[in-house]
Amino acid sequence: MKRRLFIKETTTVCTGLGLSTVSCSQGQINNNKPFEVFFTMNEEKVSFHSGVIKEKIKIIHIADTHLYMDDERGLPFKSYSNRMAKAYNQTKHFKTNTSTNPQEAFEETLAYAKQVNADVITLIGDIFSFPSELAIEWVISKIKATGIPYIYIAGNHDWHYEGMEGKLALLRDQWIEKRLMPLYQGNNPLMASYDIKGIKFLAIDNSTYEINDEQLRFFSEQVSFGMPVVLLIHIPMYAPGKKISFGCGNPFWGAKTDRNYELERRPKWPENGHTKTTFEFYKKVFDSPNLIGIFTGHIHKNSIQIIKGKPQIVSDDNACGAYLDIDFMPLKEDYKNIT
Repeated sequence: MKRRLFIKETTTVCTGLGLSTVSCSQGQINNNKPFEVFFTMNEEKVSFHSGVIKEKIKIIHIADTHLYMDDERGLPFKSYSNRMAKAYNQTKHFKTNTSTNPQEAFEETLAYAKQVNADVITLIGDIFSFPSELAIEWVISKIKATGIPYIYIAGNHDWHYEGMEGKLALLRDQWIEKRLMPLYQGNNPLMASYDIKGIKFLAIDNSTYEINDEQLRFFSEQVSFGMPVVLLIHIPMYAPGKKISFGCGNPFWGAKTDRNYELERRPKWPENGHTKTTFEFYKKVFDSPNLIGIFTGHIHKNSIQIIKGKPQIVSDDNACGAYLDIDFMPLKEDYKNIT
C-alpha cells in the first residue's frame, strides 16, 4: 500500500458520526491559559466538569477486547495468529469475577452503552488479537446495530500478525488497508478529529509506540484552534515511575528495555529509542493549555496519572468486560461560586 494514502490532508469530522447526538462546533476559543476543569474518577466512572463544556456528553470507552474468532479465511495466516488466538479465550469478569470471554464482554458493553444512552463509543485499540476478517466484520455489525456513533483507532495487536517480516509501520499500513479500513468510516486511520458538542476529540494512532511527522503537525494544528481537546490513543504517554509499557514519549523506551520482542515475534525496539518527533509530540501534548484529558488502553489495568496537571486515564481490558463510563458536564451555577 502506498504511504501517501495515510498522509493525505486530514479534516475535522463533523458529519461522519451520522447521528444528531453529535453536533459540529467550529467556534474558536482564544485562551492561552489552561482551562479550569474538575475531574473525578470512581472505578469505571469518570467525570469532567468545566465552564468550557457547553453540553453533556456521555462516552463509553472500550479498549483491549482481544477478539480472536476466525474462519477459513484466516487459515493461511494461522502460523502468525496462533499464539494470540489462544490468549484470551476465557477471562474473569472485572466486576463479578465470573467466567466470561471477549465476545460476551463486548456485547455486554454495547448493551450498557445503549442502556445509558451514550453519545459516542470509543474503540481505542486492541479490539482484535490479530486482523481477523471474521472478527472485524462481527464488530462492525454489532456496533452498527446499536445505532450509536463510534470512533476507532488501532492498537498494537489489531494489525499485527506475529512473525510476519517487515517494518512495523509498513505492516500497520498494510493490514489497516487490507482489513481494518472499514472501521475508520472514511477517516484517516492514523489521525482524525471529531468535534462533538464543542469538544475536539483527537484520535491518533501510536500503536508502534511512535508518532510520525504528519501526526505531530496534525495535533499541533488541531490544538491551535483553542477548543477543549481530548486525546484518544492506545498506548499511554510516559509517566515517571510507571512501567515501560507507558511507552509513548518514554525516555527509557528502546532496545535495552524491550523484553517481549521474541514472544511477540516482531522487530526489536530501536537502539536509540524514540524519534525526535515522538518526544516533540509528548512535549506538545502536555504544553497544550486546552488539553483537558487523555484516554488510553494497552495496560489491561485501570489507572490514572496526572502529568503536568493533565489527567491520563487508562482503561482496564474489555476482554474482562471492563470499560470507562465518561461524562463531560457543564459546570453548574452553584459550583461556579467556588472557582
